[in-house]
Amino acid sequence: MSAAPDLSRLSPEMAALLLRVAAETGPQVDPTTLPPAEGRSLSEEGNRRWNVGLPEMAAVGEAFVEADAAIGSARLRLKILVPPGAGSGAVVFVHGGGFAFCSPESHERCARVLALECGLPVLLPDYRLAPENPYPAGLMDVVATIRNAFAVSAPFGVAAGPLLLSGDSAGANLALAALLHEAAAGRPRMAGALLFYGTYAGDFRTESYRNFENGPGLTTAKMQRYWRWYVGDRDVSADPLACPLLASDEALAALPPLHLMAAGVDPLLSDSIALHQRLKQLGRGEALMVVPGVTHGFLQNTLDLAAAREALAKAGAEARRMAGAN
Repeated sequence: MSAAPDLSRLSPEMAALLLRVAAETGPQVDPTTLPPAEGRSLSEEGNRRWNVGLPEMAAVGEAFVEADAAIGSARLRLKILVPPGAGSGAVVFVHGGGFAFCSPESHERCARVLALECGLPVLLPDYRLAPENPYPAGLMDVVATIRNAFAVSAPFGVAAGPLLLSGDSAGANLALAALLHEAAAGRPRMAGALLFYGTYAGDFRTESYRNFENGPGLTTAKMQRYWRWYVGDRDVSADPLACPLLASDEALAALPPLHLMAAGVDPLLSDSIALHQRLKQLGRGEALMVVPGVTHGFLQNTLDLAAAREALAKAGAEARRMAGAN
């Protein structure tokens, strides 16, 4: 039996939130141990508590990105959030959920707060999920979204301009992989990317996977199941589009500016540290923001955690700087 998670490593605010949720919901089944569709439904239900009191937007809508046979993408829904006084350009935000769970709606409050902080529209692709649609299905849907972002969102008042990518957890993996894919394809360089507590490699021997094996929150066993669902039987041991930490120095050096943020109590912390070290060795100037005392996925908790609101405010400031430099 796994040891109980150690809440003493959390900030008082984070620990109080986890204890409150546990008292309200009681013992919960690990959704990654259920059949995918059932686990997905349970995860979506759990995320509803974080998506109330949504900040007002100037416009909210949906559009569709058509399938592109050349890259293997499918027709997908795009949720469009336009904040008041939005500037030209947009942020494509790729939701997390282990490549298998969650949706634009599960991350809507987080995305709305980010839109307000960035002063830019935020577009959320409803990409295909694993294991029914394993790698690279979701990635190709994100690539198609990038290529069609302004064309399909223009009817909602989104003006063409600097395009940024963002994502949390598995979404950060997909966002970074999409940057690498588009650079290799010779496509125009994007303005930048905001990457939040990403999973960038399938290496479960790192220091943080050992330190936070049993959580609180995300566990090593959960991540191992997510990765098995995502890659299926494919050998991705040398594939940087599945594991962006495997990208060459040349590919990493050519990336647009990145804003890297990680949670201090998270099995994925070492992934962000390793990515930052690679970039630093290449002479790039990105900093790594590690938010202490919070768990993986804490940006979902903007109603309850000052740390989440502050982290998104800093990300928004970085996005404004990136967009203004283009």
